[in-house]
Order: sequence, then C-alpha cells, then structure tokens
Amino acid sequence: MRTPTPATVDQITTEKMKISERLARLDADREKIATQLADLETAQRVLMRVSKTPPGRRPRSVSAAEAKAAITPRGRGRPPRTATAKSAGRERSAQNLGLGERVLALATGKTRQELYAACPSDRPNHVGMAVQRHIRAGRIQERDGKLYATSPATEQAPATA
Repeated sequence: MRTPTPATVDQITTEKMKISERLARLDADREKIATQLADLETAQRVLMRVSKTPPGRRPRSVSAAEAKAAITPRGRGRPPRTATAKSAGRERSAQNLGLGERVLALATGKTRQELYAACPSDRPNHVGMAVQRHIRAGRIQERDGKLYATSPATEQAPATA
C-alpha cells in the first residue's frame, strides 16, 4: 500500500472544503425557499378566506366554468321547499321554537353570558345577533347589564290623542 503524498492530501482537503461550502449554500437556499413557501401558503389561505366565492364553487378554468354554465339551469335561487307530512303536522313546542323566540323568552333579568349558557346548542355569536335584533326592535331592553323582555302592552302602537 502506498502512502499518500502531501499533494494528494491537499487536493482531497480542497475538494472537501468545496463540497462543505456548497452544502452550506444549499442549506441557506433551502431555508430561504422554505420561508418563501410558507409565506406563499399563508397568502393563499388569506386570499381564500377573503375571496367572494367559496373554494368549492370556484371554477378551475375558463373552459370548466363554461362547461358548468352550460349544464346549470338558469333558474334563480333555491327551488321551492316542499312541506313534508312530518314538518307540516308539527306544532311549535318550546324545543322547536326558533332561536329568536327562545332568546326573547329567556330575557328575564339574565346577563348575556347567562343567555349564552342557556342556549348550549346554539353558537354564542348567533345568540348575540338574536339579542341585538330584539334590542333594535324594542322587544328587549338592557338595564344594568341585564336583559329584560318588554311587555306586549308596551310593544303596541302608541295611542293617538
């Protein structure tokens, strides 16, 4: 076996240095590209949220949009809902009351937080919107942080003199 000459060792050392420098540049480029990719993905998510059309309804191309337009009927809005025997014969019980009616019935000196807790199957923002609608319509009054339903007698039109 031959012993390596100093020239051969120097060549190997310089090649190792070149390779390590190249790897360092590649690592820096990879980090830069990974950051750019993350920024692009974030921008895409933001644009998807603020765009007018939902992502499932966004056409993929012009030809796809034209093909879909040719298939889709030209009627406006939803088709009329037909009443089934089950929903036609159903009476409105306390369980089947709409959220607005339930909020109005629960407004008996409760705070907003208590109203949210009293409607666990509904989203708090929906309960809040129902409360605000009733307040604007004058059916609920807020006094000392508590909500009170106004009496039906005060909701009547004012008497003319």
